[in-house]
Amino acid sequence: MTLTLMWEARAVDGRGAELLSWARAQPLPSDPAPLRRETFTATGDRVLVLTWWDAADGAEVPELPAPPADLLARPVHRWRFTSVEVAGEAWRRCG
Repeated sequence: MTLTLMWEARAVDGRGAELLSWARAQPLPSDPAPLRRETFTATGDRVLVLTWWDAADGAEVPELPAPPADLLARPVHRWRFTSVEVAGEAWRRCG
């Protein structure tokens, strides 16, 4: 089963690049290691990190911590998802 963790934070106005640097610098363990990790940015100084794990829903897997409070415009949002389908050849090639 594939478990996906979604971590999303919004920086104080104008500090999105700093939040991105902070998020990218956060290590994840090598045991267990995530299957994949992707980092995104969005308007509004937001940063999104997705990590995929070979684990069941509810399993204990490492999550990114919260950044320093002075960098955040609001608390970090976190969600867990389990994969139910992967479709399309293009997805298989890039995933």
